[in-house]
Amino acid sequence: MWPYPKIVAHRGGGVLAPENTIAAMRCGLTHGFRAVEFDVMLARDGVPVVMHDPVFGRTVAGEGNVNEYTAQELATFDAGVWFGEEFSGEPIPTFEQVASFCMHHAIWMDIEIKPAPGFEEQTGWVVAQTTRRLFASVPDHSPAALPILSSFSFEALQAAKMAAPEIPRGFLVDDIPPDWHERLLALGAMALMTNHKNLTPLLARAVKDAGFGLFCYTVNEPARATEILSWGVDAFCTDRIDVIGPYFGSAAAAMN
Repeated sequence: MWPYPKIVAHRGGGVLAPENTIAAMRCGLTHGFRAVEFDVMLARDGVPVVMHDPVFGRTVAGEGNVNEYTAQELATFDAGVWFGEEFSGEPIPTFEQVASFCMHHAIWMDIEIKPAPGFEEQTGWVVAQTTRRLFASVPDHSPAALPILSSFSFEALQAAKMAAPEIPRGFLVDDIPPDWHERLLALGAMALMTNHKNLTPLLARAVKDAGFGLFCYTVNEPARATEILSWGVDAFCTDRIDVIGPYFGSAAAAMN
């Protein structure tokens, strides 16, 4: 069962805003999205920050590693100007800042744990513990009100399971491995999250028949979105929030 939104804005604003920033979250909201995906890693001081790449150069000018700086130092870096002058000065936000924005606006979160190499367990533990604290007031019987913790790192999700077993988990894979079922059971995961390019109807049916949620990334063409939804895919994230709207899944379901 998948109790969450079907269409998720990738890294906040997809192709319309600098990824993983408050500006991106605001952009997704402006386009009607109440569900976002974003990436979290640890700064040098152990504070979780929202950033995709563990090294500078692509979205933030500079050289070196993100985890060589404290969260306060990272907040002085410009994470927006690479995308457009109108976003100049947009900082690297902390996880708590992004989560607070999303919670204030009732935006569901797919929180991808994105550990720097060698920090898998620590990152999984800290992100899960922080999420637990932020959502401490959510009743146990309201799973749809909780975010999901996702990661390509099996070790990070194991640590997250230990730190906050009540927060749902999704295992990210590019190609679905032969032992996917065993891995999901070991993680206590509620969903498999995979690259739509490597998914087949047969694999989709196997995951669904086993009782797991099935999520795909990153789907940017309406025709492909309709196709995978017809296979039983529960949800997907998209960069093209200007083309695939937040209610696309409902419309597609109504046509089938």
